[in-house]
Amino acid sequence: MVTLNYDHEAIFRAIADPTRREILGMLRGRPCSVGELAANFRTSRPAISRHLRMLRTVGLVATTQRGTARICALNAEPLRAVSDWVSDYEAYWSNTLQSLKRHVEDER
Repeated sequence: MVTLNYDHEAIFRAIADPTRREILGMLRGRPCSVGELAANFRTSRPAISRHLRMLRTVGLVATTQRGTARICALNAEPLRAVSDWVSDYEAYWSNTLQSLKRHVEDER
């Protein structure tokens, strides 16, 4: 498997916005045209296009032209950086919970 080097900071900035996270969630189900995506938001189509541009820049969305429509598809590979970052804390959480359990049991 080929792993590309993504700009992790840019990925975190991209998913920090709730509109962009919602767009990614919609694309998780299936590819959509820009118009289909924009129809789900109260913001303007140009605003949605700006969100999509940022998602494309960090590699989370790929677009193809189909006739006059631009079709957007999810590329979840860059989200591995987020998953890796969160997984570093799983051991901490697990240890903290085990310590709490031991403390509660010792208090009994």
